Amino acid sequence: MRISDTGDVWWKNAVLYCADVQTFHDSDGDGVGDLRGMTDHIEYLADLGITCLWLMPLYPTARKDDGYDITDFFGIDPELGTLGDFVELVRTARAHGIRVIVDFVMNHTSDKHPWFRSARRSREDPYRDYYVWSRTKPRSSKKDVVFPDQEDSIWQRDEKTGDYFLHHFYKHQPDLNVANPAVQEEISRTLGFWLELGVSGFRVDAVPFLFARDGVPGVDAAEEDAFNPDRYLGDVRSFVTRRVGDAVLLGEVNLPYPDQKRFFGGDDGDGLNMQFDFIGMQRLYLSLARGEAAPLADALRERPALDVTSQWANFVRNHDELTLDKLTMPERREVFDAFGPDPDMQLYDRGLRRRLPPMVGGDQRRLRLVYSLMFSLPGTPVLFYGEEIGMGENLDIPGRLAVRSPMQWTRGVSGGFSSASRRRLTRPMPDGLFGPEHVNVADQRRDPDSLWWFMRGLVRRYRQLPQSGWATVQVLDHPVASTLAHLSRTDDWAMLGLHNFGPDGAIVPLTLSDLPPGSSLLDVLGERRETPVGAGGTVELDVEPYGYRWLLVVPEGEDPGL
Repeated sequence: MRISDTGDVWWKNAVLYCADVQTFHDSDGDGVGDLRGMTDHIEYLADLGITCLWLMPLYPTARKDDGYDITDFFGIDPELGTLGDFVELVRTARAHGIRVIVDFVMNHTSDKHPWFRSARRSREDPYRDYYVWSRTKPRSSKKDVVFPDQEDSIWQRDEKTGDYFLHHFYKHQPDLNVANPAVQEEISRTLGFWLELGVSGFRVDAVPFLFARDGVPGVDAAEEDAFNPDRYLGDVRSFVTRRVGDAVLLGEVNLPYPDQKRFFGGDDGDGLNMQFDFIGMQRLYLSLARGEAAPLADALRERPALDVTSQWANFVRNHDELTLDKLTMPERREVFDAFGPDPDMQLYDRGLRRRLPPMVGGDQRRLRLVYSLMFSLPGTPVLFYGEEIGMGENLDIPGRLAVRSPMQWTRGVSGGFSSASRRRLTRPMPDGLFGPEHVNVADQRRDPDSLWWFMRGLVRRYRQLPQSGWATVQVLDHPVASTLAHLSRTDDWAMLGLHNFGPDGAIVPLTLSDLPPGSSLLDVLGERRETPVGAGGTVELDVEPYGYRWLLVVPEGEDPGL
């Protein structure tokens, strides 16, 4: 492949960084992070090697669901700044080679949104059909709701008209009726507005709820079938790329692989450009808990082939709960026992509200193993703010917000996040071994042996190997149960990744098929050792306890230029 091939599908070689504006940096001392604080740290992201900044919701909100209960899709939360501040952030990021994407959350609104306030006035209100209503209460159970500790139904009775409205999330977040052409027009207006302000795309929230038929009792089947969710997803993709040709749609689709393939647009790839690999992420934690490569290896073998313009997003944890819902109950219990045995560390009996460093007891070997693996797999790596320095969670913060404590910039009283006192911060800092006095950006940027420098090195090496973003993955068979060996390859390039989930070192015998005669393996992360490949592609490679290696296939007589 040529580097010029990557220009209009930039997301296949990007490094994404997810940040919550209100917890990143406070520029005016009120204890709440803001857009100007984010802009002030664009240089930091550029130095780390980030190429795309994903901003979590920054819209006006009713403040009941951390910004996901939106009251205006065309504004900025006044606590975070203004639209002018947002434009300055996008401009400054672009000047440093960083694109900006924003959260797109139009599967529901806040019940304080003007549309819903109007819709609940009467059954004849012009905005009534912006939402999903039923004259009688449809059947539902706790398993239908997203937050079973808070809700026991996805239908809520509205006192004004006596009808029930649909809400898959909280009752204060009524679902929009996306089958309504008027709502589709509002979605297009919203997407177009933010594209005009310079964003390079959207992370689409809760995709299966947004692009779905909502079954309502008494609705004529022909009327319901008139809305085709798959066709509408294609329409959204067409609209976005018509406005900005290289804009990206990154989807949150926590479904089995065959369903994810459908949201990519099938073999044609005319749906979402990117999706998070939830299956691979969950199997990763099972491999960590067992010290065995098999769970993740099985997931990689199951990954469906994608259209050339589509891409997997590799990640270590989501920005809210670390969901494990696609594991079986016994498998989930294994992960809970290993990494979150206290019920207070768990959520909804399906996930964890922890960050990785405390889960592995701060073991730098296991941390570096996980991130080496994430960057070495075919796909686009996505970092959650603070991962680059090994931030921990604060379990004193309720629910899923435990992992969204303020960014730890220095060892100061408020972690360099704000000049305000700790009691005025938007959320409390962690204490103990993962507090800012022990884990912060300033100290790690001065220490070449720190996690920050390791992560920076991974990003740089990943960016030097753009073929990785276009590669397919082949899991290699061998007798060492603890070690994953995967070959990333394109037509004219290949790299071997070795990752040992076990506490003991190992020697791994491998057979690498279809390599040019006389090839060798160049260790591009370590001491640049070169290992010749034997006749028939045979080779034996050593890997340390919790070790990791990237081995670039170098044909005889070629210089990789690294």
